[in-house]
Amino acid sequence: MFYLTRTAEIQSAIAQFAAHPILWIDTEVADWHTPVPRLSLIQVLAQETDCTGEFAYILDVLEKRELVQEFIGKIMANPEIEKVFHNASYDLKFLGKSQSQNVTCTLKWARQLKRDRLGVSNLKLKTLAAELCQFSDIHTEEQSSDWGQRPLSQRQLRYAKMDTVYLAQVYLKLRQFTEPKPSPIPPIVTMPKSESSDPKSLTATNVRVAFECPRLFYLGQKFGKMTMFIPTDNAFGIGNPFHELAKQFVTLILEAPEFTEFLTDSPPKLNANTPAQQMQNRFYDLRFYPYLQSTMQADPHKLPALNQIWLGLKGLIQRYAELLVTNRQFYSADSVLAKTFIAREFSLNYQFDLPDRTRQLVKGQVDNLIMHGQGDRLCAVEYKTYQTADLSAQLAQVALYSYMLKQQRNCPVDSAVYCVLPEFKEYRYTWEELEPTVHQLIPHKLQQMRDWLRWEPSHPNPPPRTPQAHLCEICPQQQKCQTFFESSPVAVDSPPLTSPPPAVKPPLTPPQTPVPKPTQNADAIGQQLTDTLKSFKINVDYLGAAIGPAFIRVKLKPAPGIKVASILKLSADLQVQLGIPVAPLIAPQAGYVSVDLPRGDRETAEFSHYIHRQQNPGDAPVKIAIGIDLDGNLIEADLSDPNTCHFLVGGTTGSGKSEFLRSLLLSLLHRNQPSHLKIALVDPKRVTFPEFEGMPWLLSPIVKESEQAIALMAELVCDMETRYRKFESAGCNDITSYNRKVTNPLPRIVCIFDEYADFMAEKEIRTDLELSIKRLGAMARAAGIHLIIATQRPEAKVVTPIIRSNLPGRVALRTASEADSSIILGGQETSAAYLLGKGDLLYQMGSQLHRLQSLFASRIDLS
Repeated sequence: MFYLTRTAEIQSAIAQFAAHPILWIDTEVADWHTPVPRLSLIQVLAQETDCTGEFAYILDVLEKRELVQEFIGKIMANPEIEKVFHNASYDLKFLGKSQSQNVTCTLKWARQLKRDRLGVSNLKLKTLAAELCQFSDIHTEEQSSDWGQRPLSQRQLRYAKMDTVYLAQVYLKLRQFTEPKPSPIPPIVTMPKSESSDPKSLTATNVRVAFECPRLFYLGQKFGKMTMFIPTDNAFGIGNPFHELAKQFVTLILEAPEFTEFLTDSPPKLNANTPAQQMQNRFYDLRFYPYLQSTMQADPHKLPALNQIWLGLKGLIQRYAELLVTNRQFYSADSVLAKTFIAREFSLNYQFDLPDRTRQLVKGQVDNLIMHGQGDRLCAVEYKTYQTADLSAQLAQVALYSYMLKQQRNCPVDSAVYCVLPEFKEYRYTWEELEPTVHQLIPHKLQQMRDWLRWEPSHPNPPPRTPQAHLCEICPQQQKCQTFFESSPVAVDSPPLTSPPPAVKPPLTPPQTPVPKPTQNADAIGQQLTDTLKSFKINVDYLGAAIGPAFIRVKLKPAPGIKVASILKLSADLQVQLGIPVAPLIAPQAGYVSVDLPRGDRETAEFSHYIHRQQNPGDAPVKIAIGIDLDGNLIEADLSDPNTCHFLVGGTTGSGKSEFLRSLLLSLLHRNQPSHLKIALVDPKRVTFPEFEGMPWLLSPIVKESEQAIALMAELVCDMETRYRKFESAGCNDITSYNRKVTNPLPRIVCIFDEYADFMAEKEIRTDLELSIKRLGAMARAAGIHLIIATQRPEAKVVTPIIRSNLPGRVALRTASEADSSIILGGQETSAAYLLGKGDLLYQMGSQLHRLQSLFASRIDLS
């Protein structure tokens, strides 16, 4: 659905409608029951195959008489266009009754055919749609709503668009009763491609946009604007003509008998180039040349775009010819076309189960459904006129198509993407590659998308920025995004990813065992990176490199005039040119740009190299080991510090979260006696802490059930309140001063709560846990009680604002998405989604982020 309110948009749409031979039109009128009714909306549908209102246009003409007159003059008075209304006598009161020509009234038509013949109870439009065309879920509540109010509700807009859909389908059904001649193939009009605008559903295209840029997805859903990243050197406006011509090509070869003759030779004699050339020539004569002539007469300036359309069509026809020649090994010449091209367009929908146990309807429409004879594999085809900005986003989109098709057809479905610019290119994905993408990414992404759409400008945590900064340069809503998000006081970006501070307080451990230095030549790698950037005409100076266990950080100084954005957008190209398994993490720093390249000879940070057994005194700071920085220093967090007294830890499967928690726990046990420190462990999956069962540091047996977890947290709250009463009696304000004053000191308590999300499904459990965590997070530091809450799924409904606000320390291992990263780290920081896994982490220290490698304990020794 395209809801147009601006004068220029409506005028452009009217000009496009003028090229169609038939239009289905309806109106909505404000104050219809008064002596002065006002035309509010003109609804227009130009595609008879649209059964969902995807291509319906809603023109908001309230108090815009000049636009109504323009519509009457260019559309209603044009005898070449058939205008279809249901109750034409009413609509024409507002649309130039005396000037209108070539008008069809379906109500009058239905009366002539008689109710008995049609088999309907009455001749109202919605009755005909339900009883004649089998539409369900027809809403009538908005019929008498106030069409003079603004803004219009989503329910009103849905009602308005669906009236044109019902009208078109009723018209087609009535035409079947009178057996009219088939309508000609409609000429091409640049109508934007869409999948659905139903506010209750999302589309595969929405998912692709959400992967590319969550903010653009939000703006597109809220304001109905363009959501395609189109390179600046692309010829604008070729997408929809290309889609329509590609569809016409498939229609033509299925209907015109001469195309079968091109494939009569047996496969050994048949070369794909010959039928490809024959098909290109015939299609050019029958379809493309007439379109070329009519378009050039209307606008000669479109010649460059027309040339690109033809080049793309030639590539597509060549690819289809190759497929047909291959399929001739399995099908006869008479059947190969019909068996190869299963459907020219195919609409899809599916209800996905989400992590929060709700369901989300997803819709989509593939451009073509074809069969590969070798292996009898179906393949969903998606046409794109430009290279996708994010290949992972493209993968997610086509994975959805294949998954939804498999649910309908009950067989594996591959996918193919055919891109036109800058040259014809094919991307092929097998079902075996696509299926894991759906299971691993899509449910979480759909839930994030719903959460983003609930955001309002006055609230915190807006949709995050795109992880690919270069896309901002070609964003179709760049200005809208800047004014809508950046001006909001809650949309403040986190500081950029920075290297660790030069000075770190020395740990209380003995000198660390030196770690063997890696053999890679960082300077050579830095020079290779510099040369690669120069090949892209990006001049930089190499400032040096640092080697960490998992990656090498190269520091580059851009030459004067070189924009940082030009380096950021080369992440995928650098991955290809340097031959590295994942794209480098690139970030602007103070005075340079850091490029983190994954190491081919990655090392682990062995726990025993950095932590040694010692017995700290009872009043010594209690520290936990976080990880190793680029200089090989152990970075620790002091639990008595207000900024690091409680922690939120997030990381998806394979991120190394469990090993991080185990090494963190070991760092506490190796340096603190059981009399000085007690540990409470919550392990619902029962696999993170099995070696720690029965250790003397345990406050209570390891908790594995939700009821036990609630009881444990309530016990900690009671213990905290008891401690504060003791502090009050002793005239002390925290555990340190109290322990120095009394003969029986209190031990510090550290509660490590793994897989917190597993307990959040039931509302009662969630409420009890959140209340306890809120109280402990706000008050327990001075009492010597500390929380470390960890989860694989840091969605907004799991890690609520209450939880986040009371856990100041943050550690993010690799997350499943940018949104998960921003929930853990706060603000708009999405870098955790691009970490390497296996202990590669981001640690938030004050206002800065530091990339570290967590320790790995190859053996657990508590003796």
